[in-house]
Amino acid sequence: MKSLLASCKFSGIQRSEKSSYPVTFEIKHVDTEQCILSGYLTITGLTKDYHVLTTFVEGEIIGHKYSFLTRKWHADEAKDTAHWSKFPGFAQYSHCFNDENFYHNYLDSDFIFMRWKESFLVPDHKVKSIDGASYDGFYYICYQKSTNKITGYYYLSTTPNEMFQSLELRCVPQRSFPAFEFR
Repeated sequence: MKSLLASCKFSGIQRSEKSSYPVTFEIKHVDTEQCILSGYLTITGLTKDYHVLTTFVEGEIIGHKYSFLTRKWHADEAKDTAHWSKFPGFAQYSHCFNDENFYHNYLDSDFIFMRWKESFLVPDHKVKSIDGASYDGFYYICYQKSTNKITGYYYLSTTPNEMFQSLELRCVPQRSFPAFEFR
């Protein structure tokens, strides 16, 4: 999984219908056995109160544990179909993604599909709402291994224009090596 490793960073842009904002995502934890990852999503300039806004993200990797069907967060099969179909890599699964016996083997694919859910504001996890921002929805995500690119589409059931909000991130090359101490 090339760049889906703890400490990998991605940088890019979040676009909405009328605006765009710089975004970074730093992976903190990946567990391929449990099909999960977590990290920090940082967006700059979205709100007046928080010029730099960082949220903790929990991700579900579509595979043996999580299917393409969301079944929560007010997303039904029609919403799943509409969002997943935006990813070119999904076309080969469009006829079988909703079959209960189907699972995506992401280890043998160029595409890793995920759902990212923002859980809370960092560092103040007690903040429940922010004027001009929401983390009530979630992102449909596709990571393409061959290009090291993450693409995503936000879904929030109460926002009619949510299909216009997208995320485009590229891997930031690491220019340093981990530090080791010998004793």
